Amino acid sequence: MGLADDLGYRLRRPNPFQALMQRFASTRPGAWVFSKALRHLDDAVGRLSRGRTSAPEVLAGLPVIDVTTTGRKSGLKRRSHLIAVPLDGTLAVLGTNFGQPSTPGWVLNLEANPRASVTYRRRTVQASARPATDDEYARVLAGSSQVYAGYLKYQQRITGRRLRIFLLDPA
Repeated sequence: MGLADDLGYRLRRPNPFQALMQRFASTRPGAWVFSKALRHLDDAVGRLSRGRTSAPEVLAGLPVIDVTTTGRKSGLKRRSHLIAVPLDGTLAVLGTNFGQPSTPGWVLNLEANPRASVTYRRRTVQASARPATDDEYARVLAGSSQVYAGYLKYQQRITGRRLRIFLLDPA
């Protein structure tokens, strides 16, 4: 029993519209649009559904977890909407930042303080994040395309920085 089971995190096959949205989101223009708009759209969908679903789940068939970290500079709670890759009963998160050149803030926060809370469909579990081992890193990368094909394109566009992958273990 791991974090994925604790949260009831499940992947489903996208319908044709959702598959089309995934293809668009994996393009440079699509990734740019979603990097700017998705958080706001996801907040609205979360409020309207009372936390039962997310914008990426509705639009692209992608389940989203909310990972709440502690800001490394501010000390404030910071919530990030992330797609997770199941691995051996737990969940892995990839710091792709939509294939953008900068490392996402949540990655830097987890490096400074690995304690986090993870929420999926109104169920919250305390977790501890740890960098993936070399073997886990390779397995997560290999499995990421089964979750979202856009991950492969994001990985190809990331240059000048190392993609960080964390596994979330129950605290």
